[in-house]
Amino acid sequence: MKSHGYAAYDKSSPLRPYSFDRREPGPHDVAVDVAFCGICHSDIHQVRDEWGGSIYPMVPGHEIVGRVSAVGSEVKKFKPGDLAGVGVLVDSCRKCDNCKQSLEQYCVEGMTGTYNAIDRSGNVTYGGYSNNIVCDERYVHTLSNKFGDKLSGVAPLLCAGITTYSPLRHWSVGPGKKVGIVGLGGLGHMGLKFAHSFGAHVIQFTTSAGKIDDAKKLGAHKFALTKDEATMKQYAGYFDFIIDTVSAKHDLNAYLNLLRRDGTLILVGLPSEQIEFHAFGIVPRRRRIAGSMIGGIRETQEMLDFCAEHNIVSDVEVIDIKDINTAYERTIKGDVRYRFVIDIASLK
Repeated sequence: MKSHGYAAYDKSSPLRPYSFDRREPGPHDVAVDVAFCGICHSDIHQVRDEWGGSIYPMVPGHEIVGRVSAVGSEVKKFKPGDLAGVGVLVDSCRKCDNCKQSLEQYCVEGMTGTYNAIDRSGNVTYGGYSNNIVCDERYVHTLSNKFGDKLSGVAPLLCAGITTYSPLRHWSVGPGKKVGIVGLGGLGHMGLKFAHSFGAHVIQFTTSAGKIDDAKKLGAHKFALTKDEATMKQYAGYFDFIIDTVSAKHDLNAYLNLLRRDGTLILVGLPSEQIEFHAFGIVPRRRRIAGSMIGGIRETQEMLDFCAEHNIVSDVEVIDIKDINTAYERTIKGDVRYRFVIDIASLK
């Protein structure tokens, strides 16, 4: 199946056009014509080989929405013309305990990433910075027509959305809970929207006073400037949960001190550098540091259905694919509110 998109050819060169072949849809496969694809910070990490193990040429993109163009003979869930989404994983072993519990993101053998991975047939996977994608229907999500003309804002739900939805659900965040969100970017603004919609009391941490008005509009009950020592001291021992979305090296100890007894600091950002913390920040008050990835297939579908019912999408800036390299630089600087999304029609 002929495909074209944009690829990284090495870790230091700008992304540029790339043509390649995808497999023809098999009996259980769905082919999707991509309409929009979000730009995740992890795209940049992998393009620049900051996590190691990058495979080139690399076609990034795992926040994918579009319409089904073809289905295999055994496909039950989709028909041509249906809206569909593909997220961070496109396969898993399907037989380990985690896969059987619909926690494919924690597959014991390792999930197959939508791009920059070797699939179970030994082929390199290519992502959504392209005109189409072929995927087993088990790993493709249905999208409600209720999203209407907001499809560009739906794309980031497939990563930024589920990455914040999953830990909030896992730790039963809701009414009566005090939640802090660290970082107001692609992940942070979705964590803020979800925590607010679940009924929690939400405080947004930010380094930028210029984002205070946005934080209020997105659902924050209060905000805290992390550079203001008096404000940080005010919230000592205050929070039940803090969701840390930051993907750069930063000081965890400042946030550990803000947790109440048995409070949990949940890391969802993935800095490329090692982060340290002091044992005294967690031991005396039985605090926890936890991590969380994306959700499994079932939970991701649950999240998409929740968003459709509650009119929740990401705040996005839509770009042409020719502007991808500029968008990368702006993402690193935090100069986007709050997710870049590529209009794949611009490939033409």
